[in-house]
Amino acid sequence: MNPLIWFTLVMSLMTSTIITMASSHWLLAWLGLELNTLSILPMIIKLHHPRSTEATTKYFLIQATAATLILLASITNTWQTGQWSISHMTPTTTLLTTTAIMLKLGIAPMHLWYPQVLQGVTMNTALMISTWQKIAPLTLLYMTSHTLNTTALLALGLTSALVGGWAGLNQTQTRMIMAFSSIAHMGWLLTAIALSPSLTTLTMIMYTASTIATFMPIATTTKTITDLGTTWPLSPPTLAAMMITLMSLGGLPPLTGFMPKWLILKELSSTGLNTFAMLILMTSLPSLFFYIRLAYLTLLTTPPTTTNTEYKWRFKLGHSTHMTPVIMATTLMLPLTATIYTTT
Repeated sequence: MNPLIWFTLVMSLMTSTIITMASSHWLLAWLGLELNTLSILPMIIKLHHPRSTEATTKYFLIQATAATLILLASITNTWQTGQWSISHMTPTTTLLTTTAIMLKLGIAPMHLWYPQVLQGVTMNTALMISTWQKIAPLTLLYMTSHTLNTTALLALGLTSALVGGWAGLNQTQTRMIMAFSSIAHMGWLLTAIALSPSLTTLTMIMYTASTIATFMPIATTTKTITDLGTTWPLSPPTLAAMMITLMSLGGLPPLTGFMPKWLILKELSSTGLNTFAMLILMTSLPSLFFYIRLAYLTLLTTPPTTTNTEYKWRFKLGHSTHMTPVIMATTLMLPLTATIYTTT
């Protein structure tokens, strides 16, 4: 792709998210979401492959449906209240908006499009869809959190965490595994929104950092767990660090990924929702299992005909200059929990 066109798309993507985050008017927020969708579509389809075309079509249809629902909600809200302000919402508007945002985020049970879209794109685009593309809808959810139904949010969060863990157990494709991992993490994010907005910010920052640290080393043609195993002779330190990052993403103490889950469980317990806390904690076990399975198959087993010689057909790991500090941050920041929680 032409660098100028690529730069324009990236700037448009960033601007659209900032427009939605900074808006207090429904039409401006909707405009930002639409611009966001139109900016990412050329990035998804740039491979000119049938799978990427299918992913683009699915992504467009889902995002257009969600944007239409948001537009309908905003017009209904204006009709009933006489103003376009996001902070003033009626129950009908709240229901429509929540449904649209759940569809945009890929929350279970409206998640079926998400793994299919991620499977049809490159790893870098998948990373962008998993992190940056979630900021704008989450900001809308954040701004309307005072009017949302807490019980519905907690139920959707638990369902998403459960589906993301269980469905990921049956996957061998790395992008599908990361997609279901993202769905499970969105469940924890919804729980955080229902409890405390500041906790949502911390959870999103930790999720984004962990996802970036996991995607960066495997942002090549490593499509399956077996492919990932064959990269071991090329860079053992990178693979070992990535496996520790996977454990952090699963929320295994004493790694950084345990921080948001620890704080969410603390909030649930202090609110008196001990049964819910136990249930959502149990749903994180399947996710942790498939992370451990990835680590086991990559580090502790030897793929067929693996040698120490570098062949042309072998997959190469991407080495970015930012990889080391990101991996360190996603594994060793648990002692800073109190400081980070009070500043977010």
